[in-house]
This record gives sequence, structure tokens and C-alpha cells, in this order.
Amino acid sequence: MEYRFKLPDDNEKSFQLRLDAHEIELIRPEDNQPPDWTRLEFHQCPNCPLNNDTVPYCPAAVSVVDLVRSFDGLASFDEIVVEIFTPERHLIQPTSAQQGISSLMGLLIAASGCPRSAYFKPMARFHLPMSQPEETMYRATTMYLLAQYFRKQGSQDYEMGLEGMGAIYRNMQIVNNYLADRIRAASETDSSVNALIMLDMHAK
Repeated sequence: MEYRFKLPDDNEKSFQLRLDAHEIELIRPEDNQPPDWTRLEFHQCPNCPLNNDTVPYCPAAVSVVDLVRSFDGLASFDEIVVEIFTPERHLIQPTSAQQGISSLMGLLIAASGCPRSAYFKPMARFHLPMSQPEETMYRATTMYLLAQYFRKQGSQDYEMGLEGMGAIYRNMQIVNNYLADRIRAASETDSSVNALIMLDMHAK
């Protein structure tokens, strides 16, 4: 999968992504020294189940490092063109910087390995680029109810309501808020922060 951004100055930024087929997590080159703002204890989410002794860096933060670096200096409403290649489709979309970054950021966080975003791994596997709020709501709800069906088939606890889905999104709101604090510390402009805020609007 590839996201290609054509910027206002006609430069291009390209992000090629690979997902582990079993874990549905990003396969990325080892970064021996991620930036300090990705350290687990820096603005660590209060609902984070990870321990600094075993996981020194926040998985969600590490997943967006290249994205934040690449677009620092770009304003939220700068006009760009996003070209997206997936195995199923090819999309070319003129849009704002925050919209284009938000689409990729949602995919990166879902497949980052963050325990609180693990629920969204199937949505990363069947990624719908540049999705609208109604599309996201439909996909998330149907995925949750399908999961409950399979839990029932496997004789696990399940529900036919959406209370559990509400809890998942409340946890993601906390992740989004604290990740935004990290990105603010790393950025001079607002495009990446506002891209994350757009994702948080979906959570709300």
C-alpha cells in the first residue's frame, strides 16, 4: 500500500506501508533511537496498559514519526493532492493537508501495535482511504457486531448491543488526546495535530 502526497510546492512525499498478514501490524525498519517525544512515559495515556520496563516507546507515537516529520511546516488547510494505491483500488484526491494526513494517520495508529487501537486492526486490513464520517461509523459498527457473532460461535462472552463499542471509543479518545500532546511537542505547525483531531471527532 502506498500514500503519495503532492505538496503545494510540487514536492512529493511517499509512504509505502506493509502489514504483517497474521498480526495486522505495521512492518517497519528498526529505528535505533526514536525521538524523545515517543518515549512511553512522555505524555503517557492514563489508560495505557504498557510498562516502560518492557516497552520503552509508545507504539502509536512511533508509528506516526515519519508522518509528523514529513509534514512539519505544512499548514492544515494547504491544498494538496493525495494519491493512494492499495491492492483493491487506486485513488487520486485533491484535499486539504489535514484531511490527507488524517486518512493515513488513522491507518498507522490502527496497525501500530497500541493495545487500545487493536480493535481497529480489521479496519486497517480492509482500509478505506479518505473515508467520510458516515462510512467510518458504518464500518466500525458492523465490524463490532460481526466480532460479537464470532465470539458467540466460539462460546466466548458477547453482547448484541453497542456498550462495548462505546468503551473502545472512549479509550481511543484518551489515546488521541495524549498523542496530540506528543505531536504538539514535536511540531511547529498544526497539520498533524489537526489531522489527529479529525480522527478524534470520529471517536466522539
